[in-house]
Amino acid sequence: MASKKEKKQEAQTISIKVEWIAMAVLFIILALSIFTQGFSKLPFNLKSPFSNLGNDEMSEDEVKERVTKYINEELLQGQNAASITEIIKDEDSGLYKIKLDIGGQEYESFVSMDGKYLYTERIEIKLSDEVAEDYPKKDSPDVLLFTMSYCPYGNQAEDFVKPVDDLLGDNISFEPHYVIYGSAQGYQGEEYCLDSENKYCSMHGIQELNQDVREICTWKYQQDKYWDFVLAANEKCDYKNVDECWEQVAEDVGVDTDKIKSCQSNEATDLLAEEVRLNEEYSVTGSPALFINGKKYEGQRVAENFKQAICAAFNNQPGSCSETLDESGSAPSGSCN
Repeated sequence: MASKKEKKQEAQTISIKVEWIAMAVLFIILALSIFTQGFSKLPFNLKSPFSNLGNDEMSEDEVKERVTKYINEELLQGQNAASITEIIKDEDSGLYKIKLDIGGQEYESFVSMDGKYLYTERIEIKLSDEVAEDYPKKDSPDVLLFTMSYCPYGNQAEDFVKPVDDLLGDNISFEPHYVIYGSAQGYQGEEYCLDSENKYCSMHGIQELNQDVREICTWKYQQDKYWDFVLAANEKCDYKNVDECWEQVAEDVGVDTDKIKSCQSNEATDLLAEEVRLNEEYSVTGSPALFINGKKYEGQRVAENFKQAICAAFNNQPGSCSETLDESGSAPSGSCN
């Protein structure tokens, strides 16, 4: 029987491509649940043991069986396997909250009590005047973004955070930070960790952690090149080849690679220790995590929505808050954790 460590390592060797497949599946679920009024009207075999479907509340076991059967047979069709690892009643929404595992990655979703409707997220309705009350106010709001350099959700967060940072500029205090794992989260060994004590590790492996350090160093020594470097590395490299790929990418965007190499060699441990401290201070467990004046951002992952939330945290809003950013589409609400 495989040990816990072996199982963990096996799960982490799954390609990030699987994460994208899982995300695509969840998009399909959401779209179909909206346009067909729930998955009870999708091609699902209703000759099932769920005789109370559409009438009364289904049991947790019935919901688990129905949802996993639908996703595995109708959506994944043998390309991957989905399972529900946890299901609880969410009293606030009147829904079942489930933790859905697809290809070793966990996603939170919601199911109606009668088992007819599946939602990828529970969206709390907040009007603009309500949003304004949510965040502590400052003259220059603090904005923190925590990611893993090769978490696909984190990369998507970077795509919508950058235009907000560009727009608000010196009016806000923006800082990028990184999600660092360790032995407490089940990671150990040189495949994942920088140090022998397994204090500084990353979910997608040591190359991802190395890139985290290089991006931190770029922010420290060449902030004006940070976004160019990060977005180019996201596009041209991945968590399997970034140790060989990063240098040419950095040179192409004008990063001083000698400075970054020196920083990585001499400062990595101190820089990562500070990231771990901040992870603990803000209770960060996954990528991405966004904070405005110390309060976690839970809104839609769209540049305009994020801008509005930050603008609500000003004592006096700058004129740039009146500019509208791209509102097309929303990044998925999942995370790497």
